[in-house]
Amino acid sequence: MRCGNSSLWAHLEWEMLLERRTFLLSTMITLAAGAAGAAPIDPNKTFVLQRDDIRFEPWNGLPPGSGEMAKLYGDFDQPGPYLVLMRWNPGWFSAPHSYGTDRIQMVLSGTWWVNSGADFAPADTVRVPAGGFVKRAARTFHYDGVPRIEKEPVVVAVFGIGPVDMELADPKQPSWRQV
Repeated sequence: MRCGNSSLWAHLEWEMLLERRTFLLSTMITLAAGAAGAAPIDPNKTFVLQRDDIRFEPWNGLPPGSGEMAKLYGDFDQPGPYLVLMRWNPGWFSAPHSYGTDRIQMVLSGTWWVNSGADFAPADTVRVPAGGFVKRAARTFHYDGVPRIEKEPVVVAVFGIGPVDMELADPKQPSWRQV
């Protein structure tokens, strides 16, 4: 409730408004100046690997040209969490296999083709385009890859807990097949 001279109240409200504007403007300038002079990232606290710095290497023991892997975190052959990027080239599929632990996968680019079961039937695979998610339950046979009809490789991010302890459904057959 206002008492007394209304022009005095109007003047006080105007001054308060100016003070708020000045405070907000000075705060924004201070924050902007602080951001401009921010210290470099401490890689022991926040590790950043830019896309152009990710290095894919051929998978050990697999046919040349079939696929490559980039280990980003941990190691799937050791205890603990891991994150890898897997790149399959068109015309290659894994043979039916299983892992000792669950795996969580996300298609980052290209199209991945997947199926479950111990019988290898690439014509029955399900198409998973970029942005798609796949979860593999531990000790369930499955296979996946990229048919020759695809124009580009697929890149899949794979997260799990190691060691993976891979088992082939038929160890007498090759672990990768050209399709």
